[in-house]
Amino acid sequence: MRKLLYCVIGAMLIAVNANAMDLSLQDAVDKIVAESNDVKKADANVKKAKAQLSSVNANRWFSIDANLTYMNLIDPKNPTSGQGIAIPSEVGAMLAAVTQGQMTQIPPIPDNMFGAGVQITQPIYTFGKIGNAVDAVHDAIDMSASAKDLTLREVKYAAANLYWTAKMTDEIVAASEKNLNNARAAKKKLTAAGRANRSNLIKIESDIATKEIDLSDAQFNRDTAYRMLKIMAGIDETEDIVLTDNFPDKFEVLDVKELKSNPQWDIYQKQIKMYESNARSKRAGGYPTLAAVAAYDYYSLATDAKSLFDKEGSQSAYWGLALKVPLFSGGLHSANATMEAMNAEAARQELDKSKKLVRQEYNTAVKKYKHLCDNLDKLNEAHKLAQKAYDVSVNRFAAGQTSAIELSDVSSALYHMDMALLNAKYNILMAKESVKKLGE
Repeated sequence: MRKLLYCVIGAMLIAVNANAMDLSLQDAVDKIVAESNDVKKADANVKKAKAQLSSVNANRWFSIDANLTYMNLIDPKNPTSGQGIAIPSEVGAMLAAVTQGQMTQIPPIPDNMFGAGVQITQPIYTFGKIGNAVDAVHDAIDMSASAKDLTLREVKYAAANLYWTAKMTDEIVAASEKNLNNARAAKKKLTAAGRANRSNLIKIESDIATKEIDLSDAQFNRDTAYRMLKIMAGIDETEDIVLTDNFPDKFEVLDVKELKSNPQWDIYQKQIKMYESNARSKRAGGYPTLAAVAAYDYYSLATDAKSLFDKEGSQSAYWGLALKVPLFSGGLHSANATMEAMNAEAARQELDKSKKLVRQEYNTAVKKYKHLCDNLDKLNEAHKLAQKAYDVSVNRFAAGQTSAIELSDVSSALYHMDMALLNAKYNILMAKESVKKLGE
């Protein structure tokens, strides 16, 4: 009956695994990158920088301004009157004299006025105000692209960390189950041999209880790691996944070269150029601006709003060149240029510091990878010896030649060696990911 139950449970587990999603390391990285808010934010910053370029470039081209005005003049002495405003007699006499007696009485000024006009301005030369501003935005676009590249590397590294952490918890659960099963098998052999003494039974029962807790903790950590991986990859938490990439037994030698470029360095370099271009643009704000201008205006007067367009109004138009010369700004342009220049100097210092730190981090990752790979062979040999010691101890225990205490110590040593080997492989893989993150 028990064998039938085990068969049924095994068949159910196989059916569940058959419906599970296979997830390789590359699949996990792609999904996490696609779901990453940081990557989406970096992409939005690139688009924002490109939009700023369009905004600054617009200053190169002509601008057209139109205006429409309508006014109704009011006589302060009689606001409700619909008539035009009368001219005082003294002013009328003076105007009549100017016109050499052609009119002795000036008619009232029409109180309805309509005007329309359009003006076109085309910058011709700005002494670098616009050109340097455009160069600064180009540098900002390149800077945002490098920032996106840096973000992608960080997200890919984090994705690999999530994947291998989840995979390691799988291995820890398997090792914990093996460790617990070994203790239960030892108890079974002890009781089956009919030689179970009190001290041996107590020791084995204590080991079993401890290893059950270890297994429970390992399962909890595995569930937590899987849950985090699913969340970051955009996978439903109720969906079962199978991590198809395994920890390798051997690791290749890394083909690394001297670190000469890094997205973080690119960001600082573009930032320096951007600030320098901004400084030149701010300084040019104190220089003249030459522009071509043209305008057309139309206006009409009438004592009645309905009559504004009954007769032909007046028109005027002009074109020419305009030179705008700033005379005094209280040192504003020079101060703004100095601030941008100091920003460039600060970025230059950050670049120098970043080169030192990133090179050190990169070289450390390369050395760590090689160091751990060199130690892996020794760990594998130590693991084989621990397994052999355990097998010998099990045989001696079965023959009644050793105690449960010795068997427990040997079993614990094997378990810790399993953890050490697993941890070493994880650290090697993450060291490799660090080299990729910093050096590609």
